Amino acid sequence: MVQLHVKRGDESQFLFNTTVESPLETVIQQITAIYNGRLKVDRICAEISELADHGITLPPNMQGLTEEQIVELKLQDEWEDKCVPSGGPVLRKDELGSRNGHSPNDKMKEVLMRTVEEAKALISKKQVQANVCFTMEMVKEALDPLRGAVMIVYPMGLPPHDPIRMEFEDREDLSGTQASLQVITEDECQLWWAAKEMQRGKKLQDYVGKNEKTKLVVKIQKKGQGQPAREPLVTEEQQKQMMMHQYRRQEELKKLEEADDDSYLDSEWTDRQALRKQFQGLTNIKWGPR
Repeated sequence: MVQLHVKRGDESQFLFNTTVESPLETVIQQITAIYNGRLKVDRICAEISELADHGITLPPNMQGLTEEQIVELKLQDEWEDKCVPSGGPVLRKDELGSRNGHSPNDKMKEVLMRTVEEAKALISKKQVQANVCFTMEMVKEALDPLRGAVMIVYPMGLPPHDPIRMEFEDREDLSGTQASLQVITEDECQLWWAAKEMQRGKKLQDYVGKNEKTKLVVKIQKKGQGQPAREPLVTEEQQKQMMMHQYRRQEELKKLEEADDDSYLDSEWTDRQALRKQFQGLTNIKWGPR
């Protein structure tokens, strides 16, 4: 199997296994699906953390308003009584005014947060260091427990406008958000290797030959953004190690210089004639006018 180390910019994303016979159209499709799937899991984890702290999302027409404004406009959240967490709610006001402040109790919150941590570990970029190759099945393995945890804590479900429910139903609206800049659709995704774009319609072997044990660093990029920056000759970690080595070397040289210091030879205790001079009264003699 050919192992692809997928990056965006200089940042590692995941490892992906394929074959030299694979059409690049298929490879790009699979890599894009995994890349966007990991982003989806990350967004859901962030929203579930907010859900655990401050309860369900308010309707769009109530978000950002103060309690006085809600009363004045005679607005009411029809989902507040329908979407109640198991074990009853705990009041924790959302200062941003995005959620209703009826959060789950500590036991239910622990269920959500433990599942979030497990999902984050599964999609972590540290999997690259552990040499774990990513698949769409792993994305599903991260999503399913998250969906299950939300159902345990909110058995009546979430409001249709809640971003967590929208993500699970693939109805998320990311327009105007920072998250939308990270997503790369399959049509606009480009795969680059060795400063060359790997063209759709070709196979991987057209670029790397027929060696199935090849390991490549490839970069994904949005169409129209041009060639990605080349990989630095020295990684950030290697640069740190070189600087540490140079610092240690300088410290060793300082110690050697101190060890070669012979100024102690001017001290009185090094004078072999000191005892004789003392008996002869020749110590503390100063030459010069009084």
